[in-house]
Amino acid sequence: MANRERVLVTGPKALSEVLVTKNYIFEKPRALRFNIGRLLGEGILLAEGDEHKLQRKNLMPAFAFRHIKDLYPVFWQKTREVVQAMNKQILADAAEQSASADSEKAGKSAIMEVGNWASRVTLDIIGVAGLGRDFGAIEDENSELNETYRQLFTPNRQALILNLLSQFLPERFIGALPVKRNEDVNAASRYIRSVCRSLVQEKKQKIARKEPTDHDILSVALESGGFSDENLADQLMTFLAAGHETTASSMTWAIYMLARYPRVQERLRQEVRELLPSVDSDVDITSLDIDHMPYLNAVCSEVLRYYSPVPMTLRETNQDTDVMGHKIPKGTRVVLAPWATNFDKSLWGPDAHEFNPDRWMPTSADDKRAASGGATSNFAFMTFLHGPRSCIGQAFAKAEFACILAGWIGRFEFELVDEELRDEKKIDIKGGITARPSKGMYMRATIVDGW
Repeated sequence: MANRERVLVTGPKALSEVLVTKNYIFEKPRALRFNIGRLLGEGILLAEGDEHKLQRKNLMPAFAFRHIKDLYPVFWQKTREVVQAMNKQILADAAEQSASADSEKAGKSAIMEVGNWASRVTLDIIGVAGLGRDFGAIEDENSELNETYRQLFTPNRQALILNLLSQFLPERFIGALPVKRNEDVNAASRYIRSVCRSLVQEKKQKIARKEPTDHDILSVALESGGFSDENLADQLMTFLAAGHETTASSMTWAIYMLARYPRVQERLRQEVRELLPSVDSDVDITSLDIDHMPYLNAVCSEVLRYYSPVPMTLRETNQDTDVMGHKIPKGTRVVLAPWATNFDKSLWGPDAHEFNPDRWMPTSADDKRAASGGATSNFAFMTFLHGPRSCIGQAFAKAEFACILAGWIGRFEFELVDEELRDEKKIDIKGGITARPSKGMYMRATIVDGW
């Protein structure tokens, strides 16, 4: 735009320099930090340099795998709750909607927008597992917090124009314009921050009363002693927004791909029903239960490769530098695009553009290629980035994603409502932090008995 230079970095060696060896030279652009900061707070996602190092060090214990393992029962409890709520909704809607011609499905089938349900369960999960509060979004889709995020993450024409203007004008000027989008964002930001502040105070009072320590992320962050109350509120804003919107996006695309590939869906359902307890039982699961489900993990990995929730991100050099010997002047915008690198045939092989969970399935006990999906480099998979700025919640997101997907596929069969959407090019994807279908993702969901 306006003849300004951009550098698109896709090769493993170049990515290694940008993300690892020189990562603090490549910062998030100020305009991006301002736009996202209003929604996500000034937490770890937007911190730079020494401030980022300190925040990451203090937050790492909350995201250590031994801590995430303790959260699997929470993920499964919320999965059971959302499946039962969806089950109830399908039975209620079945009489009103035209049921399938198949008599076996009559009364057990209804059309639903899966993205909405995905957002509701992931918001509740980050609430309980991350902050120690149940927001009740599964029970009430019109809950204030759920409605607030729904409006924030639905870009309208005004939002797109403001984003365009921010490429040329100072971000503070853009934020001060008296337009409805700014008013909505500012009001939403104030409300979310007030929720986060109250969560911090509640947790501090609980600790002061010497009550048993919770497993949630906020409790661990408080114990570190490395954050002021206001900075903790910023971190919570980041985890609330980024932590639920990205996984909700992954769930939406997972259901879409499984509807497009019914054989993959059926194979996954068989594994889930064979290895996991029914969502109608009170039996919890552990991390070992999910670890021992190779096809579930393969499907999750392939969805995350094929439809990375964040298609691309930007960096800007804070000093003159170079990448693989190519001079990059200070102030140059650098583009990192998972939607490019995750499909690179030179890294993934000739079937890079195909949806193929089997690429992640080991063919023998000593098959190590399956762990990387057969890619020739660790940097071929860019969904969570790499290095010191990689996604701190990667293990949390993968575990949550696997649990929800297992519960949904175990109970429901999903079919496309609009057959035209088998062609991915027919889907209009909205702009914003994550990639979501602009008109929602409508599916015919059928209750499958026997689990």
